[in-house]
Amino acid sequence: MTSCSGSLKLEIHTDDKTPGKWSVPLGDDVFRRFLSGGGGSEKAVFGEGSLFSPFLFGKYFDPSDAFPLWEFEAEVLLASLRSLGGQCRVDWSQTDLAYVLKSDIPVVGKNNVQVYVDVNGKVMEISGQWNNNKKAAANGDWRSGRWWEHGYVRRLELPCDADAKNSEAFLSNNDDYSFLEIRIPKINSKNKF
Repeated sequence: MTSCSGSLKLEIHTDDKTPGKWSVPLGDDVFRRFLSGGGGSEKAVFGEGSLFSPFLFGKYFDPSDAFPLWEFEAEVLLASLRSLGGQCRVDWSQTDLAYVLKSDIPVVGKNNVQVYVDVNGKVMEISGQWNNNKKAAANGDWRSGRWWEHGYVRRLELPCDADAKNSEAFLSNNDDYSFLEIRIPKINSKNKF
């Protein structure tokens, strides 16, 4: 990571070959039990309005499954959350030049946010580990077992005209939250950001 105007520029990885990563699904009932039995850290990471909450989009959706985010307008998809006075800490948009995702990320644990794009450039994932105290899966990678006990993820389907190779991700920090901004240029755009 390098510093860029007060923010850290994150490296966007494409070489993740972790076997079985995100292979254990997070079901609705499992998530509800996990969150109700958890403390402040779990609620900060997965609570209402968080990018990593399975209920971010108004109904349950496992964050380890790829979601076609840019097929929806943020105002429409997040309307019920915003109308209830809920704290929404995520937004996305698109311009003629790029797709943009902005989100607060709670500072919990070592907050090692990573961004990956699959080799085909079709799915972007944002993940990080928030709990280093629990024993990881047999292969030593926390993402291969009950990942929600160790970290968080949000996987997003990228639009057909997204130029994943030229994407940029920036992270800025304060005491309670980090702010993540990801910019994905459109293939047909003539200008960069």
